[in-house]
Amino acid sequence: MRGEHAGYACGAALGFLGDLIAADPRRGHPVAAFGRAAGAVERRLWRDHRGYGAAHTVLCAGGAAAAAALLQRAVRGAAPASPSASPSPLRGGARVALTAATVWAVLGGTSLGREARAVGGALTAGDLDVARERLPHLCGRDPQALDGPQMARAVVESVAENTSDAVVGALVWGALGGVPGLVAFRAVNTLDAMVGHKSPRYRRFGWAAARLDDLAGWPGSRLTAALTVLAGPDRRGALRAWRADGGAHPSPNAGPVEASFAGALGVRLGGTLAYGGRVEHRPVLNGAAPPVAADDIERAVRLSRRVSVLALATTVTARLVAGAALRARQPGSRRRRRSR
Repeated sequence: MRGEHAGYACGAALGFLGDLIAADPRRGHPVAAFGRAAGAVERRLWRDHRGYGAAHTVLCAGGAAAAAALLQRAVRGAAPASPSASPSPLRGGARVALTAATVWAVLGGTSLGREARAVGGALTAGDLDVARERLPHLCGRDPQALDGPQMARAVVESVAENTSDAVVGALVWGALGGVPGLVAFRAVNTLDAMVGHKSPRYRRFGWAAARLDDLAGWPGSRLTAALTVLAGPDRRGALRAWRADGGAHPSPNAGPVEASFAGALGVRLGGTLAYGGRVEHRPVLNGAAPPVAADDIERAVRLSRRVSVLALATTVTARLVAGAALRARQPGSRRRRRSR
């Protein structure tokens, strides 16, 4: 286990940098490949029944996590012959490379900012048709039912929620479970996006994916809200909105994140929206603030980036501290220190 935590930290930083530089490819993304495979399994398994939906979730998310665990075990290789022996540099490099590639694959922060800025630029230019064309790249709302300010609000809410789902949550589970943790979180989050919404087709079949996503997203959403308070331009406003309105949202994880973003940016989020062919009336978050304007999209993207960097630093540090604590508790560690 010596060096494994440091290897993860190095790989996570490289993968984060890779997302900053390369973002998501237009074609051939591993998450898209997983989505196609999950769709094929759904076509065979679908029944209007929770049990079949649970089987779909276990097969897809569990299969992806198991494959990642086998791959991590393969690159880890055999343990050193003695506790004092150094790990193979080749195997150590393979572990770093695998972690970096996986972090790059599961993160979506740069693509999130790119799509948000595209809609924001169209709104600033007054081109609502282009904004409506680009909005589905961020969220599933009906763009034809939204005017300019409503689209700006949808973008800011999507940036807030996806900062947690596409960046912070993945980093949290990577710190906890390594490559399998990263892959499992992204698989569960992808399944929720595919079948977890409350449409007639998925109300029962998608129940397991939605509940598992709520559970998996809980630590990342709270860390996102806390880091938003720390990194936001209005810390008191972010904390106040989180405490006052975070629990009012129908999603247990989107609520704290969107409320803290609303307070940090000094804008009002929530309200009526059209989603998946239905109209929802959600609670207003930070209701005393003015509504979102197109200029607020850029501010939200910058806040998302600061939160993401802090999340990387926080999770990597936690992993390194945990690794040091585990090594200190291993039998023989005190004897080796005394012999030196």
